[in-house]
Amino acid sequence: MLHIVLVEPEIPQNTGNISRTCAATGCKLHLIRPLGFEITESRVRRAGLDYWPLLQLEIHDSLDDLFQAYPQAKSDLWLATTKAPRAYTEAEFRDECWLFFGKETAGLPEWFRMEHYHRCIRIPMREEARSLNLSNSVAIVAYEALRQIGFPGLLDQGEMRDKVPPTETLQDPSLLTT
Repeated sequence: MLHIVLVEPEIPQNTGNISRTCAATGCKLHLIRPLGFEITESRVRRAGLDYWPLLQLEIHDSLDDLFQAYPQAKSDLWLATTKAPRAYTEAEFRDECWLFFGKETAGLPEWFRMEHYHRCIRIPMREEARSLNLSNSVAIVAYEALRQIGFPGLLDQGEMRDKVPPTETLQDPSLLTT
């Protein structure tokens, strides 16, 4: 299981979308206060829709509180920031690693980034672009981490898995190899 940590998220729809991603992938979501919304707000829940029962969620009062509850987090964490020196594809993710994302308007605190300088990663993008949407960033990095650890519990899914059409109805059977 991966741990997704949102440090002081501000926009309820982003947190709702990230909650849905976590529920669908089995990642645990950790929120660090202060939050820019109430977790009960309909905008958060609407984005998560019927996925809320699948979500593993913990709310912490501060980063210190999170690290006190989970001291192992400091030994395998990654900080996603547009200011990072290397791309997220250079990171070697492991099961049970911790992925940190900052608030929408300011990102992660500078002291935290500097304390974990060599664990800072970024999503490559044009210099003129300030950043991607937070929920998109979480999805990109989380799916790369899941890919690296073999998509545990996620690959044997898909309604079409056991429904292979007769080859004579396929226009291009070679497309099935991808």
